[in-house]
Amino acid sequence: MKPRPPSSRRPERRSGPPSAPAPRERGERLPLGAECLVQRPLALEAGKPLPPVEVRSPSRHPFVFRKRLGVYDRTAQPGDLVQLNTSDGLPHGFGLFNPRAELTVRQLTWGAQPPDLDWWENRLAAAVAFRREFLQLDSQTNAYRLVHAEADGLPGVVIDRFGDTLVVEAYSLGMYQRAEGLLELLTPLCETQHGLLRPAPMTREHEGFEGDAIGSEGLSERVTIQEFGTKFRVDFTGGHKTGFYCDQRDNRRRLANLCGGKSVLDICCYTGGFAIQAKVLGKAHDVTGVELDEAAAALARDNAKLNKVPVQVVQADAFAYVRDMLRNGKTYDVVTLDPPKLLKSAEDMVEGRGKYFDLNRLAMQVTAPGGILVTCSCSGRLETDEFTRIVMAAAANLGRSIKIFDRHGAAPDHPVAGNCPESEYLKTLWIKMD
Repeated sequence: MKPRPPSSRRPERRSGPPSAPAPRERGERLPLGAECLVQRPLALEAGKPLPPVEVRSPSRHPFVFRKRLGVYDRTAQPGDLVQLNTSDGLPHGFGLFNPRAELTVRQLTWGAQPPDLDWWENRLAAAVAFRREFLQLDSQTNAYRLVHAEADGLPGVVIDRFGDTLVVEAYSLGMYQRAEGLLELLTPLCETQHGLLRPAPMTREHEGFEGDAIGSEGLSERVTIQEFGTKFRVDFTGGHKTGFYCDQRDNRRRLANLCGGKSVLDICCYTGGFAIQAKVLGKAHDVTGVELDEAAAALARDNAKLNKVPVQVVQADAFAYVRDMLRNGKTYDVVTLDPPKLLKSAEDMVEGRGKYFDLNRLAMQVTAPGGILVTCSCSGRLETDEFTRIVMAAAANLGRSIKIFDRHGAAPDHPVAGNCPESEYLKTLWIKMD
């Protein structure tokens, strides 16, 4: 079934009554108009030249920031496919252009050949084949990442599969405008029925546009997926990212192998991934999940009922809850800590590092002697070595000795692009508390 074009319907927001618009700061620019959100075809328009853009210091990196641009055609519109040339006038490649963004061009190809419809088809077919044929993910789950932005040669967009639904999360205006075309090509490759387009967080700040989540006709608010036989409901009306953390799939199974007969605390449990797998696959003795978001906590309880397992889910601030446990002398054999992204911009670096330090310090204190702590960071701005230093500093502050016995990243359907190290974002440290 062909997904309804995202530009054709704008459903009402379902998160409650509309709130008053926030006052604009002096000098803040208005978001781009609705005409910039209209869907565009993937095919090239015959006979129409592409706007030229000069690139200084050309490289193989797909991100071209404003400071690297020279002269460019002022008729180029937000979201246009543009031709990139070196300062010597040599062809460098083609990319999606947005003059409102500091990351002004997301480069698709290198050389003199522009990306035509065949190019898009081949990119998407290769991405699908990597997951379905090479990784054989259909034998493990029906929820996985189909397109991982730069790692699949499609910067500015990620696409996840949840059962019969494809969810497009657009980080760039150019990819937002091409979401319908991407869904039309992917649907027959994946044999899915529905599509959903969601703009990524902070698109107004980063890309200068705002858009609503828009779905195909007949799209349900929720779907039920399975991961190693365990069932989870995914809610499309809200939630983080595309609705479920597929990137932690293998880490959830590995953690479950360490939980037999033990007490488990899942801090920042979201919809219960680690907690429920600890009980279903791991046969843990007792499991508690802590989540601040009310809707996510409710869905985590629903997921526990769906799998008929007793998992306690507490809606609470992680800092306050763990401090209460410490005052009561409560500790756990296995603790997971997977907070949301704490470093969203350069301005967040100092405060974000402090939050990682404080959270890990608390998590270590509530981990029993000889217990296991699995701590995570999904902040791409925080490199693995720096995250490790923060965790080590938290242990040193407590005077506790730790052994980091393993490091993992995202599941293999979230590969890392060789020309874009920023695509490696998820870090997990596996720690034995002595």
